[in-house]
This record gives sequence, C-alpha cells and structure tokens, in this order.
Amino acid sequence: MKLLTTCGLLAGCLWMTAGQAAGPADFISQYTAEARQARPGWQPSAERGRALYYKEVMRDGDKVSCVTCHTSDPARSGQTRSYRAIKPLAPAANPARFTDAKKVEKWFRRNCDDVFARECTAQEKADLVTWLASVRPAK
Repeated sequence: MKLLTTCGLLAGCLWMTAGQAAGPADFISQYTAEARQARPGWQPSAERGRALYYKEVMRDGDKVSCVTCHTSDPARSGQTRSYRAIKPLAPAANPARFTDAKKVEKWFRRNCDDVFARECTAQEKADLVTWLASVRPAK
C-alpha cells in the first residue's frame, strides 16, 4: 500500500511538474498528498491559509506579509515594491491563477523566501491555495 501511495505521489509530482494542472484543486490535492507523507490524515485549512497570508514578519527592518504586495484583498490587483502591477491572486478574480505548475512553484519559492526567508511547506501551500480558492471578488 505504501508503495502505491509513493508511486501515486511521484506520478502526481511528475504531472504537476509538466505544467498541466487544470486549476487550484489540482494544487490543493498535490500539496495535501505531499503534506500527508509527513502527517497522515492531515487536511488543508482555509483558516490557516488566511492566517499565513496576513502573517507579518520583520524583514530588513520592515514588517512584511503577502499583503505587502498582493493587498489585503487577494481578489484585487497589487503591486511589487518596485511598483510593478500584480494581477489578483484569487482564482475567482484571475482564472489564470494556479493553472501552470512551473509558475506556481516559481512564485511560491520566490515569495516565501521574500516574506518568510524560507521555502513554504506543502502544508502551507495547500492551506494558502485552499483559502485563495474560496475568496470571491467584492461586488
């Protein structure tokens, strides 16, 4: 059984690496499977994802969080510290979000390092994508 789980996870990793994800649910499933390798039965939480998004840390003497660039409403456009536009993170506001595995991993790697000075865990990624997938644009 463990061999089947490992093979399934490996196949999922290869599929995601190929950049063929169909949407946020694919990433949630993949990150959940990765997280369960360390914690069987673990479930993603939108509440933890929201908390991570708003979590402030000190970097170079400034408080930063995901909100620093992506705004307090992930269904709205943001801007980098160098004033470059960032499209909304919430898939409901930006359907192109969480459709390309290479881009998702690239930006998780960069942004987690920029904010938290480390890579995000599979649990954090699953939680964050779970929350972002639940965010709807204000009317």
